[in-house]
Amino acid sequence: MFKVNIDSENHLSILEPRHAKELYQVIDNSRESIGKWLSFPKKTIKVDDSVTFIEKSLKRLSDNNGYWAGIWHNGSITGSIGFLYIDWSAKKTEIGYWLGDRFTGKGLATKAVKQFINHAFNDLDLRKVEINIASKNLKSRAIPERLGFKQEGIIRNYEYLNGEYQDRVIYGLLKEEWNLTDT
Repeated sequence: MFKVNIDSENHLSILEPRHAKELYQVIDNSRESIGKWLSFPKKTIKVDDSVTFIEKSLKRLSDNNGYWAGIWHNGSITGSIGFLYIDWSAKKTEIGYWLGDRFTGKGLATKAVKQFINHAFNDLDLRKVEINIASKNLKSRAIPERLGFKQEGIIRNYEYLNGEYQDRVIYGLLKEEWNLTDT
C-alpha cells in the first residue's frame, strides 16, 4: 500500500491490521508520556484496540476522509501521523501525530509532518492544514512553529485529561504560506 520514504532510515506507510501488535507495543511502552497529552493510550488496552483503530483508519481512507500512517525508523514503527479528517468543501485538514519515547528528539515527527503538508497541498490540493496541540506540550508545539504555522487561537478547557482541563493551541498554515517557506 502507500509508502513514502523520508530519507534512507525513515519512511511513512499506511497502517494495516498486520501492524497492530507492533503499534500497540510502542503505545504500551510509552503509555505514560503519550497519555500525558493524548487520550487514546487509556483506551488502547490490548492489541485488538490497535486493530480496531487501524480498521477505522482504513475505512476513513476508503471514504476519502483522512487516514493514519505509521512512522518507521530502520524498519520499526516509532509512532503515527494522520489526517484526522479532510473537509473537501473548505479544502482543509488537521494533522495529528505522536512518537514513542525512544524516538523523540530525532526530528522524525517534523520530517513526517513536512511530508504530510506536502501531500495535503501538492497531491490533495488542499488550501489549509491545521494542527491542534495541548498548550503545555511545548515539544510538540515546536513542530508547527518550526514549519511556519501561525498560531490562530486557543480553545480553553478543550478536554479533561489526567485530572485537569487542557487548553489546545490551534495552528494553521495556508498553501501560499507553505510555498513561500518550503524551499
